[in-house]
Amino acid sequence: MAGEARSDCLFCKIAVGEVPATVVRETETTIAFRDINPQAPTHVLVIPKAHHPDAAALAAAEPQIAADVLREAQAVAAEEGAESYRIVFNTGAGAGQTVFHAHAHVLGGRGLQWPPG
Repeated sequence: MAGEARSDCLFCKIAVGEVPATVVRETETTIAFRDINPQAPTHVLVIPKAHHPDAAALAAAEPQIAADVLREAQAVAAEEGAESYRIVFNTGAGAGQTVFHAHAHVLGGRGLQWPPG
């Protein structure tokens, strides 16, 4: 069921501390941690603690928590000193989503070209 932690979800396990991560921020509803394969000097993932398969599902089910994720993404960028940054939500395997738990990538610290890859 959406919202409930899933035992087969890597990000659910990170959210409850079962899998280690380099956490940079945590709130009641979100956790932010460094990406293990960074694509920029700043590459932090911000996830809701509640399980939702992607950003669209999160926004539909819990819009306030979706807003929390965005607010935390901005806070991460500010703490990292990234004046310019990108927030990316991949939705679906064809878009590059590999962990099916909603998450925002916060990327900064270098020039980011447009359009992306």
